[in-house]
Amino acid sequence: MTSYSYTSSLNDTSLRASETRARLDALARLLDSAIRVPGTNIRFGADALLNLIPGVGTLTSKGMSAYLIWEARRFGVPMSTLLRMVGNVGVDFAISAIPFVGWVGDVFYRSNLRNMDLLRRHLDTAHPVPNRFQP
Repeated sequence: MTSYSYTSSLNDTSLRASETRARLDALARLLDSAIRVPGTNIRFGADALLNLIPGVGTLTSKGMSAYLIWEARRFGVPMSTLLRMVGNVGVDFAISAIPFVGWVGDVFYRSNLRNMDLLRRHLDTAHPVPNRFQP
């Protein structure tokens, strides 16, 4: 009887980082830029829509933003970068606390996309995705 083994060209950590990156990128786009206003380049997402529900909506959207930071922490993002990410969400929360201005601010201040950019930079150096087509 012959036994076969399969070895992946991607190690488990890089594969997990790639999957997490795709999932968190989708979350950031959903929160910050999922919907485009027809005839303009203005985009907004669930963060701006949730802000229309006083209190609960803001806390829900910031909870999802906190999840992105939690995942970044799990991937070993340096504390200085995590603090920048928390600062981005803090500024977004402060803007969101103002009734009408907060909704407009959520359209233009995209903390989740900023945080995803910080996370992506870390993952590109710490967990690079190997190019499968290199000899």
